[in-house]
Amino acid sequence: MSLQADYVVDRRRLKRRLVFWRLCALVLLAVAGVALTNTDKVTGGDHIARLAISGIIVDDFDREQTLKKLKDDPTIRALIVRIDSPGGTVVGGENLYHQLKAIGTEKPVVAVMGSVATSAGYMAARGGDYLIARAGSLTGSIGVLLQTADITGLLDTIGIKPETIKSTPLKAQPNPLEPFTPEARAAIQGVVMDMYTLFVEMVAGRRKMPIEQARALADGRVYTGREALANGLIDALGGESEAIDWLVKSKNIPSGLRVQDVEIDRQEQGWRQFFGAMIGQTLSPESLGLGGLGLDGLVSLWHPDRR
Repeated sequence: MSLQADYVVDRRRLKRRLVFWRLCALVLLAVAGVALTNTDKVTGGDHIARLAISGIIVDDFDREQTLKKLKDDPTIRALIVRIDSPGGTVVGGENLYHQLKAIGTEKPVVAVMGSVATSAGYMAARGGDYLIARAGSLTGSIGVLLQTADITGLLDTIGIKPETIKSTPLKAQPNPLEPFTPEARAAIQGVVMDMYTLFVEMVAGRRKMPIEQARALADGRVYTGREALANGLIDALGGESEAIDWLVKSKNIPSGLRVQDVEIDRQEQGWRQFFGAMIGQTLSPESLGLGGLGLDGLVSLWHPDRR
């Protein structure tokens, strides 16, 4: 009986030790995982940062905070911004432009255009000190738009009469449930043209060209990389290697510096981020065929007619 009791005690001790070491292993794995996901923050040594901007550009507070930290990081000697975007909101492009321009006061910034860098994508790219595109890149599409629809005729056909109570005639215009009056059209056109003038002035000032030349280029058309170079909208043809060559030759950046990707510090992490992404992909306007993407208000966006 004594041997049996000793055996039971030993087994329990062994089991407790196994549980302890397994917990230690799990903690070490968790720490290692956090370290691996934050390699962009804890690396040390001078380097060139690489920021990828892709898809629809909208105002992004987390990106703004990350870029502020990047601006003040003494180990980052330069920034390469890779842009592959058809555009987005005017505010999104404008804010990104100012953020990149602010970084340029501390370290050189090169914008490298991918397949598409149009509208707000081009607006943001001009925050760089040097603009590079491939010969086949599409850029330009300088302009602003606001799209709506008048469905009052359809509603009349099916016997629905919408009613709107508002303080003044121009409130909530344009509105698909009301006819688009000449007064409302003139007011909205004024807003669009004011933002268009802002865009043109940004192009003229940053590209150091007369306002008349910038306005002539800003008729909404897209340009290939070669056309953009000929018209003074970019500085050179090429890609990231040409961007690094320019940094070395023109900005005295040491040759051979590693290029390290910048990851945006998102407020939502872990399971919240995972479920948020899943819900967003399931219920987002574009997944429902509405093409919304949160693009309320004025947009600067290029897309080919898919009819």
